[in-house]
Amino acid sequence: MPQSTSVLRRNGFTFKQFFVAHDRCAMKVGTDGILLGAWAPVAGVKRILDIGTGSGLLALMLAQRTDESVTVDAVELDSDAAAQAKENVARSPWADRVIVQAEDVQLWAARQTVKYDLIISNPPYYEQGVECATPQREQARYTTMLDHSALLATATGLITEEGFLCVVLPENIGNTFTQQALNMGWHLRLRTDVAETQARLPHRVLLAFSPKKGECFSDRLVIRGPDQRYSEGYTALTQAFYLFM
Repeated sequence: MPQSTSVLRRNGFTFKQFFVAHDRCAMKVGTDGILLGAWAPVAGVKRILDIGTGSGLLALMLAQRTDESVTVDAVELDSDAAAQAKENVARSPWADRVIVQAEDVQLWAARQTVKYDLIISNPPYYEQGVECATPQREQARYTTMLDHSALLATATGLITEEGFLCVVLPENIGNTFTQQALNMGWHLRLRTDVAETQARLPHRVLLAFSPKKGECFSDRLVIRGPDQRYSEGYTALTQAFYLFM
């Protein structure tokens, strides 16, 4: 690696097989992204698209989970984040399979002629509100640049007939997003409600939609057990990534 591991670790997150620097990204590596990257269905996929890749976390997680025949396109509007994602990819074992594009995904999508088996996004979900410290932070947090209808419409033009669009959202916003998706012709196929502990209500929801109608499988995931250690379910889902599992 061109930089020492000690320097890199202060500016990002070290996983078992790769490192994600995120000091130049508005949104840092967090549980939401890790959950989504570990949860999204990858069986049989050949082409993956990560919309709003940020640091490149999801693209790298999905590259780890798939074989060398699978390609990952990662699109990011913010130039600083895109540059950092490119560096993270270049340092990873999958530099030949992940391509980062620094562009507005709607403009980029208009030029594409291929379809994707899996489209994944950890999208902004706040309506415009309190001013953020930087324009980059505002772009990552608020839906002003790519609202959920635009995200769904963009994915509609890029998904294969049997493909999946996967997102992670706060539980209440996820319910609204689901209704929007259903209204636009998508079908909900997978839903996992995520709670911090067994006693708490779900605070996040993992959703997978497809253009193809089919049965919807729903379940619940608890992150921590009564002893505050990671639960068996969370450990089973994420142990391929966390160093300490």
